Amino acid sequence: MSDGNGELGRAPDARHERRERRRPASFKRTLLAVLWSFFGVRKSKDLERDVTELNPLHVVIVGVIVAAVFVGVLFALVQWVIKSGIAA
Repeated sequence: MSDGNGELGRAPDARHERRERRRPASFKRTLLAVLWSFFGVRKSKDLERDVTELNPLHVVIVGVIVAAVFVGVLFALVQWVIKSGIAA
């Protein structure tokens, strides 16, 4: 009794099922999820959807990029304030 994949009577693996449910999310969805996470506000419904749809590697890469941009903007702002004499 074969299931069509050459395996006899085996139940589908849970990891395989999770992989099938995961749909590729767009760059925009990944960016929005990371930005909302930086802000610290997420709905549980959106969190569940992110877990099933977002690629963890993409989330880490976008998170590092957003953090680097944030630090760069803060650095530039401090340099501007120091040079303008506002802080004196």
